[in-house]
Amino acid sequence: MAGSIPQDFIDTVLAKVDIVEIIDPRVTLKKSGANYSACCPFHNEKTPSFSVSQTKQFYHCFGCGVNGNAISFLMEYDSMHFVDAIETLAESVGMEVPRDAAQKRNSDDIKPLYTLMASVSTFYQSQLRQSQEAIDYLKARGLSGETAKRFGIGYVPDGWDTLQQHIPGEDQALIKTGMLIKPDGGKRPYQRFRNRIMFPIKDSRGRVIGFGGRVLDKQEPKYLNSPETPLFHKGSEVYGLYEARKAAQDHGSVIVVEGYMDVVALAEHGIENVVATLGTAANEQHSQLLFKTVPTLVFCFDGDRAGRAAAWRALQATLPCLNDGRDAHFLFLPDGEDPDSVVKAGGAANFNDLMATRISIVDYLYQHLSDDIDMSSIGGKAQLAEKAKPLLKTIPAGVYKQLAMQRLEALIGLPLGPSGGVANSGNAQNSLRAGNTQRPQQKTEGGLTIMSRAVLLCLQHPEVAIQLPATSAQSINTELAGAPILLQLITGIQSDHTITTARLLERFRDTGQHPFLVKLATKSYWPDGRDLDQQTAQTEFEWCMQRLLERSQKTLRDQLDPASGKGLLGIGRR
Repeated sequence: MAGSIPQDFIDTVLAKVDIVEIIDPRVTLKKSGANYSACCPFHNEKTPSFSVSQTKQFYHCFGCGVNGNAISFLMEYDSMHFVDAIETLAESVGMEVPRDAAQKRNSDDIKPLYTLMASVSTFYQSQLRQSQEAIDYLKARGLSGETAKRFGIGYVPDGWDTLQQHIPGEDQALIKTGMLIKPDGGKRPYQRFRNRIMFPIKDSRGRVIGFGGRVLDKQEPKYLNSPETPLFHKGSEVYGLYEARKAAQDHGSVIVVEGYMDVVALAEHGIENVVATLGTAANEQHSQLLFKTVPTLVFCFDGDRAGRAAAWRALQATLPCLNDGRDAHFLFLPDGEDPDSVVKAGGAANFNDLMATRISIVDYLYQHLSDDIDMSSIGGKAQLAEKAKPLLKTIPAGVYKQLAMQRLEALIGLPLGPSGGVANSGNAQNSLRAGNTQRPQQKTEGGLTIMSRAVLLCLQHPEVAIQLPATSAQSINTELAGAPILLQLITGIQSDHTITTARLLERFRDTGQHPFLVKLATKSYWPDGRDLDQQTAQTEFEWCMQRLLERSQKTLRDQLDPASGKGLLGIGRR
C-alpha cells in the first residue's frame, strides 16, 4: 500500500506526529490514566471504550475491535486513501512527500489545479450573493443561507466568458479542470456551466474537485456534471460525503440518494448523513468508499420502475462488499416522490417514518427474484434457488453469507450444500457453516505460543528487545513458525530505540501478517487481562527468548544427529 513512498519516510512521519493531536480535533479525547479515551467514532456506544495510547501512538476500541495508527485513523475516519493520509500527516509536520521525477512533475501539475478549483468555487459563491434570481430559487426550494454556505453552493451567471474574466490567463488550466470547453477550429474556449446553481464536489480532504450544476428554469439537461479530469472521476466519487461524514459516523449509516437537491434538502431538515451518486448508477466503488466510513448503507430510490431498476443495480454492486460487520438496506419512496418532496411535505418526521419501512438487502434480493415465481410450487422454489446462486456467490465468505443462505433455505424448505446445491445430509450443511479448521498448535498460558508471546512483547513493549545480545537473535532458527517476523521486529527496535508500536506495525502493512500482528498489539499478555509492567515484560521476554533458543538448539541437534532417525535437514534414513 505504501507504493513508491519510501518506508523510511513513512516511519519518520509517524515518529514526528502525535496521534493524540491528530484524533482529538475530530474526536474529543479525555485523559484516562496513562491513555486517552472517548466514545468510539466507528460504532455507536454510550460508555467510552475507544482508547488512545500516546506512548504506543496507537488506538484501540475494546467494543468493536477497530485499531491502528495515525495513518489508519485518517483512512478510516476521513475516508482517505493511503497516500492522501501520508500527505496530510506530512503537511501537518512541515514535511513534503518525496517523489521521483515523474511523480514530482505530476504533483507539480496537479497541486495548482486544486488551488484553481477553490478559487472557482469562491467566485461562484460570491456570484450567488449578487443574484437575486438564484437566491429566490434556493429559497423557493426551502434552503436557508446557512445550508447554502455549509455546502458551498454558488451560482454561475449566464454568459460565455464570465469565468475567464474573473480568472484571466488560466484558460489552459480551466480547460484541464473541465470548467472551460475548447471548441474545434481554433475558436476561443467558453464556459461549460452557464446560468446554473453550482454544487461543489469535494474529495475526502475537503478539496473541490468538480461541480454539479442545476438549471433555474426548464432548460436541458437539468443537471450537468464536470467531465473526467485529473482531479475528478465521476464513477468513484459521491456528493456530500465530506459534509456528511461526522453525522454518518454518529448514526453508523449513510443514506444514498440520487440528487444534489435531495442531499441539501434533507440536511436542511436535520438529516445530515446523506450523500448522492453523481448522475451514475450506484456501483461497487461507491459502496466500498462508503463502507470505509460506516457499517450500514441505506439506498433511497423512487418506487417507480426506473427507481427499482436502479435499486437492483445497486444491490448487485453492493453484494460483493458485504463483509461481516457490514449491512445494506433499501428504501422505496411512494410513486412521484423524492426525498426533497417528502421533507417539504412533512419535515424530517415524514422521512423518518418512511425510513422505518426500509428492507434489508437480503430481503430485497429474494423479493425481487421471486416477483414472477410461484413460490407455492416445487418448481418455483427450485427456480428461486437457481436464480439466487450466482448472486450469493458474490458475497464474501463469512457469517453474513451463511445467514443469506439460511434465508434462502427457509424460503425453499431445503438445506443447501457448500456449492449452493442440495446437501446430502445435515452434516454437509453443518460442515459448510463451521468453516475451515486448522491444526491446533502447542499453546502456553492464555492460548498463545511462546513465539507469539515474544512478538506480542516486542510490539507492546519495544524496550524489551533493546538489550538483547545480537548472538541470541542470530541463534533463533528461522524455520520456526513466526521467527522471521520476530527477528524483523528485534532488528527494527535495536536500530531505533525510540520506535513505537504504531511504527513497528506500519512496516508490516502490506504483508499478510499485518492483521495478526495488530491483534497481538492489542491482546492482553495475561489471560485475566491485568496490566503488564515494564519490568515484568522484560523478564517474560527473556524467558520466551530462552525457550526459543532451546527449541532452536534441539531442532538443530535433531537435524544433525543420525541417532534421531533423521539425517541433515530432517530427511529420514532408509
